[in-house]
Amino acid sequence: MAYDDMIPIILSVIIGTLAAIVYSLRVLILMERRIARMDENIAAMTKSVLTEETKIEHEEQVIEKKLGLKKK
Repeated sequence: MAYDDMIPIILSVIIGTLAAIVYSLRVLILMERRIARMDENIAAMTKSVLTEETKIEHEEQVIEKKLGLKKK
């Protein structure tokens, strides 16, 4: 008879544990999406920096050519 009293407690512990697992998976998915967006933003910034660096190098070559300097 004591076993019959324990069944609701055991079931509530199991259900609570499963709910905690589902919630933590939800949080992990949200964090993964946020990190993916951060990676995309970093890639876009890196691409823009590369574009600017290419422009700067081209301008340096034009200036060096006009001054008659050779690149080391």
